[in-house]
Amino acid sequence: MRFEGIYVPLITTFGEGLDIDYGAWGEAIDWQLEHGTHGIIVGGSTGEFFSLTKDERIEQFAFARQRIDGRVPLVAGVNALVARECYELAAAARDAGADALLVAAPPYSQPSQEELAAHVLEIDRVADLPILLYNYPSRTGTGMDKAFLDRVSQSPNVVAIKESSGDGDRIRLLAGEYRRLQLSAGGEHQVLEFFAWGARSWVSVIANFMPREAAALFDTCVLKNDFASGRERMQSLLPLLSWLEQGGRFLPGVKFACEVMGRPGGALRPPFLPLSKAEQAELRGILEAATAR
Repeated sequence: MRFEGIYVPLITTFGEGLDIDYGAWGEAIDWQLEHGTHGIIVGGSTGEFFSLTKDERIEQFAFARQRIDGRVPLVAGVNALVARECYELAAAARDAGADALLVAAPPYSQPSQEELAAHVLEIDRVADLPILLYNYPSRTGTGMDKAFLDRVSQSPNVVAIKESSGDGDRIRLLAGEYRRLQLSAGGEHQVLEFFAWGARSWVSVIANFMPREAAALFDTCVLKNDFASGRERMQSLLPLLSWLEQGGRFLPGVKFACEVMGRPGGALRPPFLPLSKAEQAELRGILEAATAR
């Protein structure tokens, strides 16, 4: 499987009672496809998978597969605190018709590199689907180091890595020493660096509410190889990307940005709280500047 273009880690729209609002969620999927998104990720951290039950997550896989109806690839996030649940989710994603899996390290347990490799290869065995690795050590507590990559990259199903460590040296390492793994931009504020080092896909959070702007940056850098124009586009987006990645209010910020941009954001499940009035004003101003281009 080739990962190319903009893959949106779709938010989960909750209603006032905090159940999943499938009407709004289905509309969000349709809107993404109408605006040129190249693939949809269900069950990522932006989708608040950690706030969902296993049954809700499996329902999402099935609903998304039916709604997408083969128009773009569906990538299913199968990460969980309990390893056995990851395997069950991987099997459910396969049965629902997912095209690929998003796989991170199990949080909190901090497995060794050998243990992490065994875990990922078990998911591979269970589902037999292409795997997009997800390296986000600040969230999971465990990085995907060279010993891990050397082991899992031998599997033909482990095809790509979404690098979200924020470490620029990692981008260069992956581009230089692990060329068999497709490199996917996983740090919003570093996306220009990813493209410069050969990434041909971007797991773009801002595509939840600005898919055209995300696609335009991809097209400029990757398809046209015009990095002079790409730097200009990135400069206009950077305050927004940095606010989301480094501002400490990521999910509330994403959902508020959706509402500002006329998209359904929905409620937040605990422990998250809405942005304060001051945070809303700050983010609204950043959004207005980013869309003024």
